[in-house]
Amino acid sequence: MQSLQTYVINLDGSNDRLQTISDRLSAFGIAFERISAVDGRKFDLATIPDYDAERAQNYMGRTLVGGEIGCYRSHLKVAEHFLKSDARYALVLEDDALPLCNPVELLDAALPDLEKVDPDWRLINIGNNKLKIATPLARYGIGGHDCELVAAHYFPMTTSAIVWSREGARLFLAEHRKMFAPVDNYFRHWLTRTGHGYSFWPSPVTTTDAASEILASSGRARKTNKRKWFYALAKQRRLMEDKLIAFIHKKRFRPAGNK
Repeated sequence: MQSLQTYVINLDGSNDRLQTISDRLSAFGIAFERISAVDGRKFDLATIPDYDAERAQNYMGRTLVGGEIGCYRSHLKVAEHFLKSDARYALVLEDDALPLCNPVELLDAALPDLEKVDPDWRLINIGNNKLKIATPLARYGIGGHDCELVAAHYFPMTTSAIVWSREGARLFLAEHRKMFAPVDNYFRHWLTRTGHGYSFWPSPVTTTDAASEILASSGRARKTNKRKWFYALAKQRRLMEDKLIAFIHKKRFRPAGNK
């Protein structure tokens, strides 16, 4: 079985962005497979069978935009593609990802350690811009970038750079029913509750300043899309609930070798 397959999510026609990330990865000697992003910018959301607008309003305090649906479906598409391969792990990069070191070299060093700590791990966020409520596990120095593998009890946002195990990708697909949040919010909701989510800090991958084309939505900012009067309350409830669960999991967390 091939150990690690790298995928890049790229919107059709975004040739400059594809060339840019291709050059970045080539500098590290990393080959990748391009996955055509799902373009949701012109979706009629009333016709999307796996989108739950009512639950989105209750959970997010607003409805989603087509770009968010497209981004979510793009990650479902990559997970499905990965599971059809013989690879053991999948490194998934959006085309604005900016590696600060060789991510494959880092994963080659860290994944064997993670398998010992948690053989059931699901997802690693390696492109996060914030980290809260985590347990440090091991430190690595790759190409001048020093970072720490952590159990991310409060799973970080952003999906610019993530790493799947086969079981994590399988569960993501198997448990998919209705979209009620952007995919990064969903990953936090999911992994904060189930555990088995990990990250590195400081992040070994950041992003360029280029705006996401997948998330673009006919000029309307997603953050202000049909916000309900209770938007702030919904957000605070969501954050407080997730943090409480994360604190409980942090207190109870024991690496496999220490149980």
